[in-house]
Amino acid sequence: MAPQLGKHLQEVGESYDEHFAHAGRYGLVLIGAGLACLVHAVLPFLFEQTGSRCVSRLYAHMAGRGRMAQNDPVRA
Repeated sequence: MAPQLGKHLQEVGESYDEHFAHAGRYGLVLIGAGLACLVHAVLPFLFEQTGSRCVSRLYAHMAGRGRMAQNDPVRA
């Protein structure tokens, strides 16, 4: 597993700690968005745009970093 880990960290240009912080933050934001979506499913008048707004913000942040920015023909 160590060679795969090193390869991925090199691809995204991050140290283990940086990667842990970014991935952990994304995970927590997505958990929060998922909970908001579940509440919205039961009470449609709550959190009407929370899930989509969270996903859009995460995508915008991810698209400006590492491998995604390099592979995006619009950004290259």
